[in-house]
Amino acid sequence: MKIKNILKIKKLAIAFGNRKKSTEVVHNISFGISENEILGIVGESGSGKSVTSLAIMGLLPEKNTFLKGEMFFNTQNLLNESKKDIRKIRGSEIAMIFQEPMSALNPSIICGEQVSEVFRHHLNYSASKAKKETLSLFERVKLPRPKELYNSYPHQISGGQMQRIMIAMAIACKPKLLIADEPTTALDVTVQKEIILLLKDLQKETKMSLLFISHDLGLVSEIADRVLVMHEGNIIEEGSAFQVFKTPKRNYTKALMASRPSLNIRLKTLPTITSLTEKSFKPIEVTPQERAIKHKDLYTKKPLLEILNVKKEYYSNAGIFNKKKIINAVNEVSFKVFEGETLGLVGESGCGKSTLGKAILQLEKATSGSIKYRGKELTKLKPSELRKLRKEIQLVFQDPYSSLNPRILIGEAIMEPMKVHGIGKNDRERKNKVLSILNRVELDNSYFNRYPHELSGGQRQRVGIARTIAMEPKLVVCDESVSALDISVQAQVLNLLNELKDDFGFTYIFISHDLAVVKFMADQLLVMKNGKIEEIGDADEIYANPTKEYTQKLIKAIPKGI
Repeated sequence: MKIKNILKIKKLAIAFGNRKKSTEVVHNISFGISENEILGIVGESGSGKSVTSLAIMGLLPEKNTFLKGEMFFNTQNLLNESKKDIRKIRGSEIAMIFQEPMSALNPSIICGEQVSEVFRHHLNYSASKAKKETLSLFERVKLPRPKELYNSYPHQISGGQMQRIMIAMAIACKPKLLIADEPTTALDVTVQKEIILLLKDLQKETKMSLLFISHDLGLVSEIADRVLVMHEGNIIEEGSAFQVFKTPKRNYTKALMASRPSLNIRLKTLPTITSLTEKSFKPIEVTPQERAIKHKDLYTKKPLLEILNVKKEYYSNAGIFNKKKIINAVNEVSFKVFEGETLGLVGESGCGKSTLGKAILQLEKATSGSIKYRGKELTKLKPSELRKLRKEIQLVFQDPYSSLNPRILIGEAIMEPMKVHGIGKNDRERKNKVLSILNRVELDNSYFNRYPHELSGGQRQRVGIARTIAMEPKLVVCDESVSALDISVQAQVLNLLNELKDDFGFTYIFISHDLAVVKFMADQLLVMKNGKIEEIGDADEIYANPTKEYTQKLIKAIPKGI
């Protein structure tokens, strides 16, 4: 029996620019999606996968976009349809779940109303019927307290809940094709698992086709029937999920799969897209003997940082009389960090790990407890003393773009804190040092005179690291510093952080919700839950033999792949 394609794309080319000069970013690609099929598209940022999905939805800007080829949805060529006809299809027959729900949802409208609007617009439901259907949808996507969340604004709910709101909105009209563009990238591993299972269940229940886009091959292998691999605007490999992940033909696909840290072995260096070829790259494992020697060297010294019974409380107005409610974000946490060590700090969103990091950096004051750096009590320092100490304790931000001033050149952004802390005799000496540091993070001298918007995500993160190095710190807090990066770029940044640790003698506190990444980086692992330490100890030992049920749940939720 012949399987019908619900979507058929033939020689699609996408270019941006103007009539005189344009740049093609997608090059004559062809593929189809069958009814009741899950098709995965994988590749790095810039490979063309998201641009292709936006073209299907008719969401690319008209003024500077040029499309060629054919794009059939059933019998309709979407490239020939009017705006009015595309609007009828979009949201009702073809729907999309966007990568970042916080920017996709309207912050000034309650969540329930945003979903109800879909029913009223596409199905002409009355307000009461739309609300009833919305509440039913909220239950279907397993949102807790549907009535409460209906009246909540996006900023009042978690990332996982926002993503479920987006899914509810997307499936409201029972679309024939659902496009999910990186729907779990920014989510905790446990929430990620729940979203993947939810999408699979909805697909089975409604028989819709699903186009699942991600750079994470392990994740795609758990949901897709068939997979396309995109690179630089081309489809370079395609086949069943089993074929692509078990017997990949192209070195690029092999490199993508090998770039993700493994829970089974500990490597000294992660393979990257540029380093990995079938013949030249041989993974080097860290032996138990090397780990034992390192532990002995680390833990015979005095601790660089001592945390004792640290507590951080927040107050929120709750109840009809606005009675203040105490929220224990960090609750009686104690541990030590030794010089030259990497402490991995993991847990789900809201567990208190980022709040703890801010307390260590004195960006937020702890409610109680002791934080000692080199034996000095940080919580009692005067502002002038704290400013001097900022040089030694630095932070690598999660989002390098928002941490860089878009109007200031990269070189000036790195030099600015050097001037504040008196590093270098003059601007000429500082500039020479900045150029040297940029080269150290594999950015050439031309980046000194570039603006943040001219850089890729991985390059911006390297700039953030360069700015940290320039301060000559001793303790570096990395707060989700690779979570938004492609796996291949992530591998490059993780390798770089480890190299810099050896070269400059850094000590890291590495905060992440990605346990595989933390295992690659960490010597000691601290697992947090609800503001408390759930488990602490040697990273390899905890991964091999987790004693707490919560840690077991986190490890179990990591995509294992085929």
